[in-house]
Amino acid sequence: MTNDKDEIHIEDDDARGAHTTGAMRWVLGISLVAAIIAMTLVWVIPAIYG
Repeated sequence: MTNDKDEIHIEDDDARGAHTTGAMRWVLGISLVAAIIAMTLVWVIPAIYG
């Protein structure tokens, strides 16, 4: 944390209280792909066999 001209600057990790690992991006990406595949199957399978 630095103090320049009455401005307080805090590093990202200090403000969050944690380190940025990027793991949540993987979780969100995999979940998005799984949701798209599931919705596609729900739409395509009845169209083929219905």
